Amino acid sequence: MTGSGLLAFLVASLVLAMVPGVGTAMLVRQSIRGGRRGALTTVAGMESAVAFWAAAAALGLSVLLLASEVAYQTLRVAGVLYLLWVGGKALFGRHKSADPEVPVSGSGYRAGLLVNLANPKLAVFAISFLPQFVEPGAPRWVLVAFAGLWVLVDTVWYLLIVALLGYVLGWLRKAKVRARIERLSGAVLIGLGIKLAIES
Repeated sequence: MTGSGLLAFLVASLVLAMVPGVGTAMLVRQSIRGGRRGALTTVAGMESAVAFWAAAAALGLSVLLLASEVAYQTLRVAGVLYLLWVGGKALFGRHKSADPEVPVSGSGYRAGLLVNLANPKLAVFAISFLPQFVEPGAPRWVLVAFAGLWVLVDTVWYLLIVALLGYVLGWLRKAKVRARIERLSGAVLIGLGIKLAIES
């Protein structure tokens, strides 16, 4: 692996992390609900799941998911149901005033973990993305190392989002603004759930 190849991998990982998706929507929602601590634990949950899929891809375990249509579809349905459930709660639920002294850190970690664990496309993406930057015949540890770098880049990007949210968190947690953002994030999560449902 050359220096230019490593740089290309890092740039590609950053670009992929920057694409808005379910992780960003979940992070904004949990930031409003649980403050900075809630945001950080959500990132920890999301990246734990990314690390799982990255390691599975590096070790060849994710291929089993692709080989089994039943396993893939089961995970896909679970992901759809989870996104619709969380999105529905955010869109149609009652939005109480946020209490900065009682952050929902535990639920933040679970939310971040589940939303990425129940995403079969993340596993498929890991399989197709990581091997592109590793020369054929390279030792297994090289792929594992690249998996770790992918998780690191993804984590850094979401931590930057958390830092940016910190500047506007006071405004976001005002009752009226919070309710609107919660409903918006709920609509986004439902939309992403529907998208996952109709895609093969």
